[in-house]
Amino acid sequence: MRDPEDNAAKPPLTVRLAGPRGFCAGVDRAIKIVEEALRRFGPPVYVRHEVVHNRFVVESLEAKGAVFVEELDEVPQRDHRPQVPVVFSAHGVPKSVLADAEARGLYQLDATCPLVTKVHREAEKHFAQGRHLILIGHAGHPEVVGTMGQLPPGGVTLVESVDDARTVSVPEGVPLAYITQTTLSVDDTAEIIAALRERFPAIEGPRREDICYATTNRQAAVKAIAPGADMVIVIGAPNSSNSLRLVEVAARAGCPRAVMVQRAAELDLEALSGVSVLGLTAGASAPEQLVEELIEHLRTRFSVTVEEVRVAEEDIVFRLPAALASA
Repeated sequence: MRDPEDNAAKPPLTVRLAGPRGFCAGVDRAIKIVEEALRRFGPPVYVRHEVVHNRFVVESLEAKGAVFVEELDEVPQRDHRPQVPVVFSAHGVPKSVLADAEARGLYQLDATCPLVTKVHREAEKHFAQGRHLILIGHAGHPEVVGTMGQLPPGGVTLVESVDDARTVSVPEGVPLAYITQTTLSVDDTAEIIAALRERFPAIEGPRREDICYATTNRQAAVKAIAPGADMVIVIGAPNSSNSLRLVEVAARAGCPRAVMVQRAAELDLEALSGVSVLGLTAGASAPEQLVEELIEHLRTRFSVTVEEVRVAEEDIVFRLPAALASA
């Protein structure tokens, strides 16, 4: 129990907590796939790349028996089990990886977010109808690598910015379509799409936007907490696209300081000198436990009042793959 007199001596700090925040349905599903595979097959269960971009989550799964590898050639060819399970991350993988897993006789468990799979199917449909694809996204991100890998080489052109959209070279005389990474800035993507439509008025787009509901909701929540906040903290990973976008959104929404931390221990409380209103959110790969951890860290120095600012309710749940859900 805290000493009331000690708490009264601490400077006040109002924490404006964004809602929604943290885990989305795709992340929750991916983690459950690894956990269920461990229960079903026993350790080790191999996972290609970080199943989601969060070290706390990855280390928690490692403690349960998951083994994370960068490429499939790191998975032992021989195993005492008739089926060696390998899980593909929530970001999706190129078709060549699936073919490699098949050739190696691995038991594949695909944790690709269903909303990323939707983008993959869109890409295939447009390609089958003779269109050249423009993918709006960030070069090198696993989701972008996976999406580009759904089509033959040359079938997709990557566009990362408005400048790219204004100068990109595409095959002449070929109809165009665009798709997007699911974790982009909503505002930036709208500007890029506008630039593409200005150059290519006939370009086809998705019937429903590709940026996922969780990305959209978390950015909207940050826009709600950032004005009037002296600082916004995003709990997330430096390789998490959706978390990086939240930092950018906070800055653009008028917050003078927006930073990212992975864990509470990274936050130097001296850096909060002069902060009376703090915005707090978490990327879609960050568990609520890390939010609670950071608030407790703040309480060691401040008298904290938490005010949740909720802009949307989320009740979406994605089912596990049939191979795991049936048994």
